[in-house]
Amino acid sequence: MTTPDTQQLQVHAARARRNVLRMLEANPNGHLGGAMSAIDMITAIYFHAMRPSTGVDDPGRDRFLLSAGHKAMGQYAVLAEKGIIDESVLDQYGALSSPIPGHPNMSLLQGIEANTGALGHGLPIACGMALGLRREHPDARIYVMMGDGELPEGSNWEGAAIAAHYCLDNIVAFVDLNGMQISGTTEEVMNMNSVVEKFRAFGWSVSEIDGHDMAQITAALDSAPTEPGKPTVFVAHTIKGKGVSSIQGTVPSHYWKPKADELAEAVAESEALIKTLEDAR
Repeated sequence: MTTPDTQQLQVHAARARRNVLRMLEANPNGHLGGAMSAIDMITAIYFHAMRPSTGVDDPGRDRFLLSAGHKAMGQYAVLAEKGIIDESVLDQYGALSSPIPGHPNMSLLQGIEANTGALGHGLPIACGMALGLRREHPDARIYVMMGDGELPEGSNWEGAAIAAHYCLDNIVAFVDLNGMQISGTTEEVMNMNSVVEKFRAFGWSVSEIDGHDMAQITAALDSAPTEPGKPTVFVAHTIKGKGVSSIQGTVPSHYWKPKADELAEAVAESEALIKTLEDAR
């Protein structure tokens, strides 16, 4: 069901997608596909779920880890929409010494909790954070965005085992299940099906959602932890490159190098959607 809250979140997500395209206007190549497939969930986490924080010096703050670090444009876009970073920073994407490189760097940008991009690191980092926070700040949560293309990395499953063994129900993870990675479909490259059953076998509480349905995403976030004493993972079915009709749902959207006319078409489509959603509120 669409509510005023979900309508506003849809607007935020649409604006964040436009922010991704703004970065491509500054430097016309980047990991667009995963950024666009994950952006609805990242938006809901920042705008709906994460508690207000005084910043990096607040030890009890909620934290977001982008395990699939190549989706960084999605996080940068939401940080700008949220006002955590100035939107002008987006125009530095791809520039020498830019604070928003191709993978997030906690030394360069406010709002980044860990350097990620070597796939499979996000969940193990979250386990360490969750163990520490449980002692001093039990209300704090760690939100982790994973990608289905990174799941073959064994460190993910070491983290999954640790989180279940230590009953880390302050971890809430999402798997962006868009079915594609840079070199083909996940089924072709390394078939990890069934993701749901694998996490369940490791002792997690697992649910499936539509990763583009704001009502489902917010309901999922509100339900976490879905089983007290267990870490929670939402396996989210998504579309690679969501929001760019010309390439969405395709492997080439993973790393897009648009021609000027292709990017202009995508920008026009994005701005039209924003206007439609804003008019509907």
